[in-house]
Amino acid sequence: MRLEGKVALITGGARGMGAAEAKLFSSEGAKVVIADVLEDEGRRTEAEINETGGDAIFVRLDVTQQSDWDAAVARAIQEFGKLDIVVNNAGIAIGYSIEDTSVEAWDRVMDINAKGVFFGTKAAIAQMKAQGTGGSIINISSVSGIIGQNSVNAVYNASKGAVRIFSKSAAVQHAAEGIRVNTIHPGPIETPMTAEGRANAERVGEYTVAENNPMGRYGKPEEVAYGALFLASDESSYVTGSEIVIDGGFLAQ
Repeated sequence: MRLEGKVALITGGARGMGAAEAKLFSSEGAKVVIADVLEDEGRRTEAEINETGGDAIFVRLDVTQQSDWDAAVARAIQEFGKLDIVVNNAGIAIGYSIEDTSVEAWDRVMDINAKGVFFGTKAAIAQMKAQGTGGSIINISSVSGIIGQNSVNAVYNASKGAVRIFSKSAAVQHAAEGIRVNTIHPGPIETPMTAEGRANAERVGEYTVAENNPMGRYGKPEEVAYGALFLASDESSYVTGSEIVIDGGFLAQ
């Protein structure tokens, strides 16, 4: 098993890509902390993993609250004794134009998508340094963190771009301590966050997948999870400050 003996905390782990990562990590031997504000869905994912022989716990975590992070890491240590992997997966998107984006909407997206990753990375580094064993931090950005887009709100691009460069900085600053920090940049994926866009046949732009994606389809959460598995495992022991694009060829155009 590729993650035998490791402990992973995954934000946004209740559903979508986070749940896929939690289930895959568990199947590869990791003990998993499912962290989310969605308690009912988080408990269901916890139960699904444990019913199939895994070892998972759910913790309620608002990624914008440092006190929640402190409590979540403490719970991981209490239950499993250490923390080897943190996947900062939680994120949101909004559908407004720049002109229609309020300050409150801007702050909410940046708080969850960027500040949440900052808090998660900070908490992970502190615990991994205390353990002295290093670890892997995987921050989920997006193709939207690499390019500007016509059909995506600019605040989403800004938040995901912040995740990308913040992660590179964290990687070079903590590489000597054995702490690796990398990003994943998914294209359009079949998740609850993209459900509205996928249901709107008249939506124009990047989410018109058949016309704008070489593979002509949305990605599946499991396809992103396998990229996260590589970065979480010791197979990527010489990989830090890097980015994995999982987008069906979208950025290759």
